[in-house]
Parts: sequence; structure tokens; C-alpha cells
Amino acid sequence: MEAASRVEMVSEGGLTEVPSQYVQPPDARPNLVDGAGDASAIPTISLSSSDSAREAIGRACRDWGAFHVVDHGVPIHLLDRMRSLGVSFFRDCPMEEKLRYACDSTSVASEGYGSRMLLGAKGDVVLDWRDYFDHHTFPLSRRNPCRWPVSPPDYRQVVADYGDEMKKLAQTLLGLISQSLGLPPSCLEEAVGVIYQNITVSYYPPCPQPELTLGLQSHSDMGAITLLIQDDVGGLQLFKDAQWLTVPPMSHAILVLVADQTEIITNGIYKSAQHRAITNANRARLSVATFHDPSKTAKIAPASHLITQVSPPCYKEVVYGEFVSSWYSKAPEGKRNLDALLC
Repeated sequence: MEAASRVEMVSEGGLTEVPSQYVQPPDARPNLVDGAGDASAIPTISLSSSDSAREAIGRACRDWGAFHVVDHGVPIHLLDRMRSLGVSFFRDCPMEEKLRYACDSTSVASEGYGSRMLLGAKGDVVLDWRDYFDHHTFPLSRRNPCRWPVSPPDYRQVVADYGDEMKKLAQTLLGLISQSLGLPPSCLEEAVGVIYQNITVSYYPPCPQPELTLGLQSHSDMGAITLLIQDDVGGLQLFKDAQWLTVPPMSHAILVLVADQTEIITNGIYKSAQHRAITNANRARLSVATFHDPSKTAKIAPASHLITQVSPPCYKEVVYGEFVSSWYSKAPEGKRNLDALLC
């Protein structure tokens, strides 16, 4: 039954051992004994001044591939409400109702309620300890609120408003990232083309053996830029300087993650952020990630402004749809799909 495949259902009923399909290979398991390092040094950047933000963003993209933004212009009440709606769906909505919105598990990044992210035959892929709801929000031709939960009554309007605000922020950030490299502000957005936005609410139930599992395996995001908020539980980790660092939650800040296509367009000057999510035995965790990607037909290559005789292209041109297909079918395993494009 489809309900039985949801982590929420697997985790109920006093489960003491994780089913084998969720057990990570030894080299991928989190080290919860010694603990991870602390990513509290991750930059927090105010967007109140474009000049200072531009320089700080450049340093953060070069050193971290990630940073928090404050004074970002997104209403705080909207961030709080988006989180609370996610909690309401996963904790309060009956399973029968949830399954009305089930996504197509055989299709890449299909809209709706699901658990399995990667394609492939059962048994070939270790599953993440996570359920999710994916909303397609841009272009507007993809936005169909009838595919989203009807309860609470403001759910659909909040998701639409949240998507609008996140797109504006993403466009501002892409402009600042471009300018931080001495490029025209429109350079990155023009290279990306029409922005395809998905909002994914992820729910990580308590796990009886968190030392064996991952809520989300190690990867970098496929698209251009990801904007993420999380609750106060924590569990997001960044890979930096050969170690995993835990990102402390900041309730009213937004975490910006540089994604793979931005690494390609910037010719590797800015690196996409390799990250993962760990689980815990006591508390469920929730996050909301808003992805901003090119169209599947877009051709992505290093920006011509950055290519010289002494700085040749570091990456081959790629059709974004082919990159996505590889990511979902071969599994990310860190950044191997991006590394395959190195010249």
C-alpha cells in the first residue's frame, strides 16, 4: 500500500530498528558520537545595503557556497505561517487525506506528497528518512493550487504569496552575485533564463537509529539558487574543509545555497554547497526549500565574460534537462554529476 511507503507510517508504532532500505552504507553514515563541527561561522548578510551586501555575498559564495540573509524584505509573518502550514499538513492531516495529493513516484520531481526522491528499482537506492510535499509555483503556467491542500483555508494563498516573495528575493540575489564578480546585474538571470520554482516542504519524523540514516543524502542542489528556512530543531549540515558542519537554525533569516548551475555559469569561481540532513530520535524536523532552476531545455555554460586565455572554461556546456535526469537516475553522491562536466 502507498501509505506504508511513507516514512511517517514506517516510524509509528514503537519502531526500534530502522528498516534495511533506510540504512546508509558505513561511509555515508553521520558520526553522531563525536558530533559534527559547528557552522555558526557561516556568514549572515544584511540586504539593507546593496554595496556592502555585494562584497559580503562574493566572499560567502567563494568560501562557503552558502550564507544567511536578513533584512531580506520577505514578511516575517509569511515565513512563520509557511512553516506552520507545513507542520499542520504533516502532523494533523489524516493519511487518507494526504494520499489524495500523492505525487507520481515514477516521475522526476512530480508535484505533491511523497517520500522517494530518486528513481531506480527498489533495493537499488538507499531511501532518505523524509516525507515531502512539492509545490510547482513558477512559471505561473505550472501553478495549479488545486493540487495543493485545501486545509487550513489559507494554505493555497500562503504558498502562492510565499512563492512570489521568494522569486523576488532570488532575482535580487542573482543580481548581487553577478555584480560581485564584476558582471552586469542581469548576467546570471539571463544565463538561467525563465525561472522554474518549486517549493518543497520536508518533514523528518523521529528516527529510532539516527546513527544509521540520513534525512537527505549528501548532495548539491541542481539548479541556480535555493532559499531555505527551517524550524528550531536543526539537522542541516554543510560539507566544508573535509568535514560536516551543522548549520544552526535562525528563525527569521533565510539560508541561501549556491546550486550547481551557478557554479557552472561562474566557471567554478563560486562553488555549489554540498549538504545533507541528519535525523534525531526525539523530535520531528521541518524545513521549506525553494528551488530556482532553469528550464529543462536551457543550455548552461560558463559566462563568456569570465572566459579568457588564462581562464579557460572549467565546465562543458550542458542541457539542464539532461543534468536533471542524470541526477535523479544515478543519485547525486555529493557532487559527482557536476564533476562529470569538468573539462
